Amino acid sequence: MPDMYVIGHVNPDMDSIASAMGYAWLLRERDGSDAVAARAGAINPQTAWALKRLNLDTPLLLTDASPRFETVTRRLDTTTPEMPLQEAWAIASRTGGVSPVVNEDGTPYGLITGWSLFSFFGETVGPNPRQHERTLADILAMPCREACDTNVPKFLYSDRIRDSINRILRVEDSDFWVINEEGVYVGVARQRDLLNPPRLRIVLVDHNEPGQALASLDQAELLEILDHHRLDSMATREPIRFTVDIVGSTSTLVEERAVEAGLSAPPEIAGVLLAGLLSDTLLLSSPTTTERDKRAAERLGRWAFVEGGILSGESIQSFGEQVLEAGAGLRTRAPEEIVSTDVKFYETGEFRFTIAQAEVTDLVQLEEVRVPLTEALAELREKRGMDFAILMVTDVVQGSSRLILANPPAVLSELPYPIQQDGTRLAEGVVSRKKQLLPTILSLLES
Repeated sequence: MPDMYVIGHVNPDMDSIASAMGYAWLLRERDGSDAVAARAGAINPQTAWALKRLNLDTPLLLTDASPRFETVTRRLDTTTPEMPLQEAWAIASRTGGVSPVVNEDGTPYGLITGWSLFSFFGETVGPNPRQHERTLADILAMPCREACDTNVPKFLYSDRIRDSINRILRVEDSDFWVINEEGVYVGVARQRDLLNPPRLRIVLVDHNEPGQALASLDQAELLEILDHHRLDSMATREPIRFTVDIVGSTSTLVEERAVEAGLSAPPEIAGVLLAGLLSDTLLLSSPTTTERDKRAAERLGRWAFVEGGILSGESIQSFGEQVLEAGAGLRTRAPEEIVSTDVKFYETGEFRFTIAQAEVTDLVQLEEVRVPLTEALAELREKRGMDFAILMVTDVVQGSSRLILANPPAVLSELPYPIQQDGTRLAEGVVSRKKQLLPTILSLLES
């Protein structure tokens, strides 16, 4: 396993992916760790565009922190059923008493263990005096299949260990097959390792709320949180490094850490961090934007727009416009995708609710898809068991939003955004879910 995974929130946006990739790079470069960037869900169109533009691979998908069979699997040397037992004996002497016997097509045949060998010798020699005349050389020349335990349980390497723990405890075996989806041998797992598997080491970026994190985070070892959102409760077993700062994007915090270390990011990493920063701050125009974001954007641009680099000839303005354009639009996307791609879930008092956000270059296109969007939002609310749901359609050019609400409580009738003829609410000057819309909603719900 890697030393650690750096991962953002579920339904990752551009900043979540960018900060994970940038911070994983920094941890490798600064600390010499084997940090790997990961994602907790599918990337959105804006992120897909940026990664393609920068010729970067999509981070590893990691939706669950629960240990899996692959984390404790050892790929031991193997032999085949027809090979002499002497070969299996030699393998077992090197592996601690286990010799996997695998068919020619790679599928498991059986395991030779101390118990299976003892049973085999008992049957081979037995109580018949003439059988005692067999030499050890004769026995070791017999085919491996004769001494195999062929009833060894098999587990898929990508399955969670906890889902199979009862089965593991019920059987008497101490060693188990681990296979892939095609049923081919991957390795052998031992019971003692399965009962105490190593925990995934996790660094969270761009969120600090349990409801926004990948599943089974409590089964991982949480090392650090780097974020720019409001605080929420997240229990840890030990003290961790916890940074929540007032900036417009987590990519800004990663850039500042690189500067503190005396490092400059390579052009493609600088480019993805700049994309994350410009996306979260709407090209430095959002109310969440700080002077630190502007300085970070300037430095990232200097690193990313180098002559001969992948973004050579670009500027913050030109690149930022492309980033925003890649994330804008409603007509070409399914309503279900729009309401579920950039969505966050919240809980306060007696209410559980969700706010999704979609960016457009003009609000005119909203009317064409308003009805199916309203239906998709209502379906999302019911499916996730929320009390109400909101879709915030933001015009990134004019700096305003229209709100679609599904099953709003009576208290939200006091929202300071006028109701339009189509039933939506016009939130002029509101572009930030975190700093503008969410505080307004919470103040009404908690009053």
